[in-house]
Amino acid sequence: MRLSAENIEGRRGGETIFSGIGFTLGAGEALVVTGPNGAGKSTLLRVVGGLLPHAAGRLSLEGGGEEFPSVESACHYLGPDNAMKTALTVSENLGFWQSFFGRPQVSVMEALETVGLETIGHLPFGYLSTGQRRRVSIAKLLVSHRPVWLLDEPTSGLDKRSEAHFSELMRTHLEEGGIIVAATHLPLGLESVQELRMEGHQ
Repeated sequence: MRLSAENIEGRRGGETIFSGIGFTLGAGEALVVTGPNGAGKSTLLRVVGGLLPHAAGRLSLEGGGEEFPSVESACHYLGPDNAMKTALTVSENLGFWQSFFGRPQVSVMEALETVGLETIGHLPFGYLSTGQRRRVSIAKLLVSHRPVWLLDEPTSGLDKRSEAHFSELMRTHLEEGGIIVAATHLPLGLESVQELRMEGHQ
């Protein structure tokens, strides 16, 4: 599998945020996107995931076959807002996302056990601490199989122990042939990653 971006341009509110962005990632490879606030890191991830249109350039995915015919069909997006309903329980939220994404990978309980939250599946998501909410959102990456993980400041709200555990999950994903594109200000504990420095539109 190969994910490619060629001369991508991103806009926000009609204004060009970045242009000329390109990268190529094969199975088992990761790209860390860095740069100051406002440079377009989050916008780039949303463009790659099909959540925002790209104003110019080309995105392509080779080797996805019938299961993943497009870039967006292959992507899990972990954004800063977690994308969970506060009134639903943790298990109900994860069950919804598993049904929405399809391709079940592990059960909701197994995903919660992996992130150390197996005892809170019955609680409303709104009752959780910031760190617990982030760990539930990481569990969302596990309940359904999608090979491309788009991670926007993924360790935000995590303590050091949870950060280390998430690094292990990312390494496992790469070892199994997955691809990661992560926008972050902090080290992710991954080795041999590509880096893309964004400075915004000049």
